Parts: sequence; C-alpha cells; structure tokens
Amino acid sequence: MSLTRTISCGVAAVVCGVLAGFGGSAQPDAEASKDAAYVLGHTMNLIDGTEKKLSDYEGKVVLMVNVASQCGLTPQYEALEKLYREHKDEGLVVLGFPANNFGNQEPGSNAEIYEFCTGRYDVTFPMFEKISVKGEDRHPLYSQLAKQPEPIGQEPEWNFAKFLVGRDGRVVARFASRTKPTDEKLLEAVLAELGSGTPEG
Repeated sequence: MSLTRTISCGVAAVVCGVLAGFGGSAQPDAEASKDAAYVLGHTMNLIDGTEKKLSDYEGKVVLMVNVASQCGLTPQYEALEKLYREHKDEGLVVLGFPANNFGNQEPGSNAEIYEFCTGRYDVTFPMFEKISVKGEDRHPLYSQLAKQPEPIGQEPEWNFAKFLVGRDGRVVARFASRTKPTDEKLLEAVLAELGSGTPEG
C-alpha cells in the first residue's frame, strides 16, 4: 500500500470515529441521565402558549393536578389556590393541567379555561395548556406518572387527581381526585416535603 493511500485510510478512520461520536454513544444531557422517577424532564406550554421547562421547578415542592371547569370537584380550585398562597414562600407550587378525559368536563379552549379559573377562583398558580392525562394519547408526563411504582403509579381516576413531587423532582405521593387539598394526610405530606412540620389544628 502506498504512503498516500495509508494516510487517506487513516484520515478516513479518524473522520468515521468522530462522526460515530454524534450517534448513540453521545453523552446524554442532564435531564436524560436522570432516572425514571424524575418527572420534571418535560418541556410543556403554559396556558398562554409560553414554553416552560418543568425542570425550572426543581428545588420546589410540586403538586400536579389535572383540572376541569365543569366537574363536581371544580370547587377544589379554591382550596388549591389557598394552599398555594399559604406555602408558596416556603417553596410550594401547584401546577394545573386541564384535561377533557372525564365526562367531557373541560371542553373549552385554553383561553376560556384561563378566563374561568382566574375569574371564578382567582387562580394564580401556574396553569398549562390542555392535555390528555389518560389513555393512548396521554401526555408523556402523565405516561411517566402512571409508570411510577404502585401505589403512586396510576392514571388519574377522574379530574383533580394529585401527584406530590419532592424538591428532587421525584414523585413522593399520590392523592385521589376526591381527596380535598385541605385533607389532613395531604397537608402532612406537603408540609413534610417543605420541612415545615405538621399542620396545626
């Protein structure tokens, strides 16, 4: 083999090696490298269309709730907002995810949902665009929530199911739709994550 051919083959090998580094062997980013229990690795749209990385909430205690405007449980908005206002300075954030999966009880547009929850219940916690939270078309966030170890890993059984996420971005508890935000066990779990002790009274 001539010297020229040897050099050409060597260069080609180097180029192939470099290109291979851009394939499956590339180093994963920080979010992709976290284990399956980490649920803040999604980028979603707030209800006004603004893109939001859920990882921005890492370090906070997060209560994720699938909400609806025409449900018998819709008055829970009031208690969720109260809980948020009372503990947001300690690091709590409530995230509302409108969904029309149950009884066609969230049929409106994102604009209509926003007008309803802010006008009727003065909601100030973050609200996201309407998604599916159950079935084959469910959002990847709710697919991941459903795949958590039991008893946490379940699809929402109805509107206002609640997933509590710790400061490390991992789900620590799940509360059924009919469990009110004022429920003693829910409050104890929230306050435990916040490091605030137990609720008074």
